[in-house]
Amino acid sequence: MLSGSFQNLKNGLKKLPGIGEKSATRLAMYILAIPQAEAESIGNAIVTAASSYSHCEICNLLTEKQPCEFCSNSQRDQKSLCVVENTQDAYLIEETHEFKGRYFILGNLLSPMDGIGPNEIHFSKLLKLITNTPIDEIILALSPSVEGESTINFLVDQLQDHVENITRLSMGLPFGGNVEYATAKTLTTAFKRRYSVEK
Repeated sequence: MLSGSFQNLKNGLKKLPGIGEKSATRLAMYILAIPQAEAESIGNAIVTAASSYSHCEICNLLTEKQPCEFCSNSQRDQKSLCVVENTQDAYLIEETHEFKGRYFILGNLLSPMDGIGPNEIHFSKLLKLITNTPIDEIILALSPSVEGESTINFLVDQLQDHVENITRLSMGLPFGGNVEYATAKTLTTAFKRRYSVEK
């Protein structure tokens, strides 16, 4: 089997979500087989994108400008905050046209077994945002998994004295599912049927 730079390429591709051993091998073979100019174009696109994007200084969204398009838009509801796991989830919710407020991106869900605690979900940054901006409602739009439920419970416990109304999406999302795999219709229904979270 090929080794050296091929193995390095395959190992790099395996770090991408949803890419296992066979998929990484197939993709690496494809990249090596196409004309060098095409391969370099793909590589340059990755490097350019990686260097162009950073996390919003306010909400943690991946963005090309500071602050991001949501935080800099004064037309959005400044008193409504939707907390999601990642940038992709925020844009999926935007597709529903159901939410007109601002976002906060956790980056992870709590998972002590994997070493993911409050620091890894940027809790101090979230608390700073809530402290500096009057918020009427926080919507917890997190996947209904074990990690998602743990994160919701933690956030409710820590934020209930700061925000009067904390809600979560309805269970139109199946337990163990991910927000990123939900359809716009499912997310719209989940938003409309969101309910208050109480400890």
